[in-house]
Amino acid sequence: MLAIVWASHAGAVRFNEFRYALGDVPPRTLAARLSELEEAGVLERCVVDARPPRVEYRLTEHGLRLEALVDALRRWARASV
Repeated sequence: MLAIVWASHAGAVRFNEFRYALGDVPPRTLAARLSELEEAGVLERCVVDARPPRVEYRLTEHGLRLEALVDALRRWARASV
């Protein structure tokens, strides 16, 4: 789930953008994690009125507050390698 939050901060908003950003994640698993993050109030699901209609995920205020934590973990992981 942390990777999804990180991808959100990096600009991913649509399902296939998350799949591309996260690599080899089964679609059912990604859909389940997006739903869990939505239920937790980290992401909100928005249906865009277009032809064809599409769904985008946006960080909520709660999700935006996680940016510093996610960035600190990313820096720590890179320094540990």
